[in-house]
Amino acid sequence: MTSADRPEGRGEGTIPRGEELPFFVYGTLRPGEVNHDLFLRGRTAAEEPARLPDAALYEGPGYPYAVDRPGSAIAGELITPAAGAYGELLVALDLLEEYAGPGHPANIYDRTAREALRPDGTPVRAWVYLAAPPLAHHLARSGTPIPGGDWLRR
Repeated sequence: MTSADRPEGRGEGTIPRGEELPFFVYGTLRPGEVNHDLFLRGRTAAEEPARLPDAALYEGPGYPYAVDRPGSAIAGELITPAAGAYGELLVALDLLEEYAGPGHPANIYDRTAREALRPDGTPVRAWVYLAAPPLAHHLARSGTPIPGGDWLRR
């Protein structure tokens, strides 16, 4: 798959060109948090509660990190971009999350497509930013977990 086949020429190569996934957000991009207003206000068509299975949250320097963890789940929101805002939002969130592309050594987070769950249990494929492997390994050894996996209730 070439970069032209990926959304906006960036990100995971598993999403067909033209498919615009919602975003699962779990920290400062959630409603009421500082980055929600800075990055999402006026750019969303829908925001709804959701959970991300097989993931855990860790404290970061003013924001959380999500990591893979079978059997755990984190709380967040599914954000559906407004019509015409997807490309701009994808680029803005990649910059915010310090994501330079798949497997890039400078990544703080990796953007990956995962299934999030709506409150009724319906799965929805969405982009989520997970701590990049070196950081995830460090967090598993010495990080501070957020009990219950909900940044807003920390």
